[in-house]
Amino acid sequence: KLFFTDYGNAAKVERCDMDGMNRTWIVDSKIEQPTALALDLVNKYVYWVDIYLDSVEVVDYQGRKRHTIIKGRQIRHLCGLAVFESYLYTVNSDNLNILRVNRYNGTDVQSLARLDNAKEIHVYQKRTQTAVRSHACEVDPYGMPGGCSHICLLSSNYKARTCRCRTGFILGSDGRSCK
Repeated sequence: KLFFTDYGNAAKVERCDMDGMNRTWIVDSKIEQPTALALDLVNKYVYWVDIYLDSVEVVDYQGRKRHTIIKGRQIRHLCGLAVFESYLYTVNSDNLNILRVNRYNGTDVQSLARLDNAKEIHVYQKRTQTAVRSHACEVDPYGMPGGCSHICLLSSNYKARTCRCRTGFILGSDGRSCK
């Protein structure tokens, strides 16, 4: 799945399949300017920062179990969000501090460091990487991902795929080659 935020005409948090199909709103009320987004892949939770409401909230992948982690002045101007173990990590765009917040109760807000020009944060750790199983976009014997001549996108599950073409090309009737 692909998760993303939008705060154009109607602010929301959405998800869709990697090929863009099955687009679903998972949060569309009591939300103003969702910016940063992070996933708990193990427990299937979506965390986001709303910079207008000065809040960090969480919801499950289906849009249920929503609650506020932390709200208020101490978390103003946040950008970037990452989740690892019991904490959320984020960047304050005003003072460029890296903040750590307990994701279960919003307590223990700590400033860990200051980095010039920091706007995004990611956690790279072996335990955060899910095991890769065989999937529909694996390279075939001819070197084509999922048998697609240009781009292979996973669809509704890891066994299904959709082929797409680069700009200027059209997908052939076989659903795999680009002309």
